[in-house]
Amino acid sequence: MKKILAITALTVLAFGSQAKVKLPHLIGDNMVLQQQTDARLWGWAKPGKTVKVTTSWSSEAVTAKADKNGEWLVKVKTPKASYTPLSITFDDGDKLTISNVLSGEVWVCAGQSNMEMPVKGFWMCPVKDYNQVVIDAKNHKGVRSIKIPSVMAATPQNDAQCEWRECTPKTVGDFSATGYFFARTMHQALDIPIALIEANKGGSRVESWLTKENLEKYTNDPTDSVEICKKWAQYDYHRSLLWGNGTFNPILNYTVKGILFYQGCSNVGDPGDQYSQRLKLLVDQWRSQFGLGEIPFYFVQIAPYRYDDDNNATSGALLREQQFKAQQIIPNSSLICINDLVYPYEYSQIHPAQKQQVGERLAYTALARDYGFEGILYQSSTFKDMNIKGDAIYIHLDNNYHTDAPFEDIQGFEIAGDDKVFYPAQAQHFWQPGGGYWDEAIKLSSPQVKKPVAVRYCFKNFQIGNVKNGANLPLFPFRTDNW
Repeated sequence: MKKILAITALTVLAFGSQAKVKLPHLIGDNMVLQQQTDARLWGWAKPGKTVKVTTSWSSEAVTAKADKNGEWLVKVKTPKASYTPLSITFDDGDKLTISNVLSGEVWVCAGQSNMEMPVKGFWMCPVKDYNQVVIDAKNHKGVRSIKIPSVMAATPQNDAQCEWRECTPKTVGDFSATGYFFARTMHQALDIPIALIEANKGGSRVESWLTKENLEKYTNDPTDSVEICKKWAQYDYHRSLLWGNGTFNPILNYTVKGILFYQGCSNVGDPGDQYSQRLKLLVDQWRSQFGLGEIPFYFVQIAPYRYDDDNNATSGALLREQQFKAQQIIPNSSLICINDLVYPYEYSQIHPAQKQQVGERLAYTALARDYGFEGILYQSSTFKDMNIKGDAIYIHLDNNYHTDAPFEDIQGFEIAGDDKVFYPAQAQHFWQPGGGYWDEAIKLSSPQVKKPVAVRYCFKNFQIGNVKNGANLPLFPFRTDNW
C-alpha cells in the first residue's frame, strides 16, 4: 500500500515539474467529444501555471491555473456532431496539440465479461458472424473506442494507459462486441460519430465498482486493500473497490451521454433484494461522480446459464428478478431482455455467441428514449395480471404491442397448485368479448394441476421460452409466487 501511494505521489511531482502540459491518455488524438455540451478537458502542469486551451472550431480560448498538485480542468463548448476533423491546443508556455478529434455521442461500456467480450470472441467463446462484421467495418469509420485496461488500485487513479482507436477491419475485432453492435446501430441510425469508453472487468461483482465510502456504509465488504486481497485470494476478479479505483475512476472527468451495463453473473446467489439495492447505489454513485445529472443507464439482463450445475435451479432466475426490480427503482434506466439469445447447447456457456442483438437492443432503447425515434418499439413484454377460472389460469401481458406470439406451440410456462410443485403448462391464446372489445389472454393449464394458483415463465437457471411481442422481443421471465 505504502509503495503504491509513494508511486502516486512521485507521479504527481513528475507532472508538476514538467514544463510542457501533460494530458491523461483519454484526451488525445482520435478522441470523440460529446457534442453540443460543455465538455471537460483536464491534465497536469507546473503548479501555478496558467494553461490556455484553444480549439479549431471556436475563436474563444479558455484558461485554467494548475493547483498545488499541478492539476487543472477546463470546459469547452463542443460543436454539433460531424465527421469534420477537429484539433485542440493546450499551451502553458509550451504548446501541445491533439488532432483528428471528432464531435459525436459518447457512451460508457461497463460491467463484466459479457461486456468486455470482444468482437473476435474469447478463447472457446466465439461471436456469431465475426467475419461479416470485419468485412462491414469499413462502413463504420465514424465509430471509435478506447479500452481502459482492467487493473486494480488501492487508491482512485486519475489516468490509465490507453489510446483511442478508429473502427477498421483490422481493429474492430478488439472492440467490445456488445458495445460495437450498439455503436454500429447508432451510427446507422444517426449518421454521426459514436464513441465507446470501455471500462469493465470480467467476473467483477457490483461491489467491485463501489467506492470505499459506499462499501463501508452499505456492505460488510472489507475496504483495506490487504484484507480485500485476503478475502478474494483465489478469485481476484471478485474483489471490491480495487477494480473501480483502477479501471473506472480514470474516466470520471470525461463528458459522456450515458452508461451501458452488462453485469450480474458474479452476484448470482445474493440474498433478498441486495443486488437491486446495490445496483441502484452504484448508479447513484456513478451519476454523482460524473456530475452530469441523471444520465441514461441501460443494462442487460443476464442470459440463461447452468448456475449451481443445475439447469432447473433458480439462483440465476432470482438474479434476473433482481435486475427487473432494479429497473423499477433506478430513474432513467431501462433493462433489455435476452432470454432468447442463447442456443440450447449453450447451457454451460457463460458467454453466449449472439452479441449482435444484445447491442442492437441497447441501441433501440437509446434511439427511442434519447434520440427521438418514436417509431422504434424497444420494450419487452412483461407480466401484467392473471385470473384463475376452474383448472386454468388466464394471464395478460404489458408492452406486447398488440401481439403475443407465437400463434401455436407456446413454450416456457409452468403452473403449480398449493403443493408448490410446478408442471409444464399447455398454453394457448384465448379470446372473449368484454367491454366492447375482444379480451385476449394466454390460457395456461396442466393435467397434473387441477387447482392452479401460480405461474412461472422461464424461471429457471437455463430455460428458453418462445413468447415474443410485436417488436419480436422476448417476454421477461417472471413468477407470480414468492416461494
